[in-house]
Amino acid sequence: MRGRQTVRDMVLSLAVIGVLVGAIYFFIPHDDGADAEQNAVKAVDYRVELITARRAAPYPVAAPQGLPKTWRATSVSYKASDDGKGGAWHLGMLDPEQEYAAIEQSDAPAQKFIREVTLGASKVKGKQAVGSKKWDRYKGDRYKALVRQESGVTTVITGTAPYGRLADLAAALVATVITGTAPYGRLADLAAALVAKKG
Repeated sequence: MRGRQTVRDMVLSLAVIGVLVGAIYFFIPHDDGADAEQNAVKAVDYRVELITARRAAPYPVAAPQGLPKTWRATSVSYKASDDGKGGAWHLGMLDPEQEYAAIEQSDAPAQKFIREVTLGASKVKGKQAVGSKKWDRYKGDRYKALVRQESGVTTVITGTAPYGRLADLAAALVATVITGTAPYGRLADLAAALVAKKG
């Protein structure tokens, strides 16, 4: 008899806890909409990394200026090459439709770099006009890309975004090198002023 009361009490306790959890879930506000998904990805401030990359890279490092605030930076890095004479710049973003688009730049051998950052995309027919420049189009299973090879640097705009959005990002790029012997703080102030002026 005692064993039945213990089991019955345990089942009643679980039922009461279930009702309380359901009530809490029902009455506590929560957001399961598209805004919740958008806010789940943290935006990053890439200004310091951009200044560092522009000082370290042997090529003009490109970053967007003048994009609408609906574009959000989500990842940023600059990795110097093993010999310290070059490196790779990465700035990942979400476009207004929450599609991924990234700026990838490097002075490494172009074909290997393109294959790595586009996840194996292949060059397709046709060019994408971006301002007065023509970019090569690439398409893969996961990513599309726009690629421009110039002396000493390959720039790749890649991601899940459609070609039109990738072209919008490419059109907003401004490539700059920061040089000089001024203390880092003064160079940072200069670069921040340039970003603020264009933004």
